[in-house]
Amino acid sequence: MLDDFMIRAALAGLGVALAAAPLGCFIVWRRMAYFGDATAHAAMLGVAISLAMSTSVFAGVLVVSLLMALLVTLLSGRGYAMDTLLGVMAHSALAFGLVAVSFLSGIRIDLMAYLFGDILSVGKADLAIIWGGTALVLILMAWRWSALLMSTLNPDLAHAGGVSPKREQLVLTLALALMVAVAIKVVGVLLIASMLILPAAAARPLSRTPEVMAVMAAVIGSVASLSGLRASYIMDTPTGPTIVCAAAILFALSSLFRALRHTSTETPAH
Repeated sequence: MLDDFMIRAALAGLGVALAAAPLGCFIVWRRMAYFGDATAHAAMLGVAISLAMSTSVFAGVLVVSLLMALLVTLLSGRGYAMDTLLGVMAHSALAFGLVAVSFLSGIRIDLMAYLFGDILSVGKADLAIIWGGTALVLILMAWRWSALLMSTLNPDLAHAGGVSPKREQLVLTLALALMVAVAIKVVGVLLIASMLILPAAAARPLSRTPEVMAVMAAVIGSVASLSGLRASYIMDTPTGPTIVCAAAILFALSSLFRALRHTSTETPAH
């Protein structure tokens, strides 16, 4: 069954969607979109280091993404505006990564595959890495869900309940770095943050509780992955960007639904 490249691609897309769902919810709740960007863009530097040292790209991306996320966490609240700090770190990491790749001689690199993903070339080993990483992210999120939620919604209450917001931030950082390493093959460095944010943002108007929002984000991300993959196959378009376009369309439909519901519940003025 796994000899069919489309089936492998579909399984890879589903794996990334399921891992991105709970993380995306926390990124939306914490207003950390740039945090996801900074971590994802650092992956390009991890790719360059991995190729230069002839080691696993997954391991290199994971280590560099984790170091970037930890660095941003440590520097936050030390005199820098968070959006400025994250913007500087995100674009600097991507630029240094691209420059580092240009110095690699004797190594053929498909730069577009790393920037925008190459889901159609996913092999059985890639699937094992993607679903192994997805399982770890989901286990970590399920284990720390209550503590993460409390520290996100009310840090003072979390402190009073014996939960350290800083520790939960590190848990989120670890999960995000793992997610980036898993997703780079599917949607690439430039689109990872989109798959984190768009399904979660689309799920928000349709959900009444955090748990429902996480499940809805997983469903929307899965639908976007499968429909984007199918549309890419039919229209012969780049697969990673097409998946993100599908997620953007679902977000637009969700926003339209929210607007219509808000209009219908408004009481007419007398």
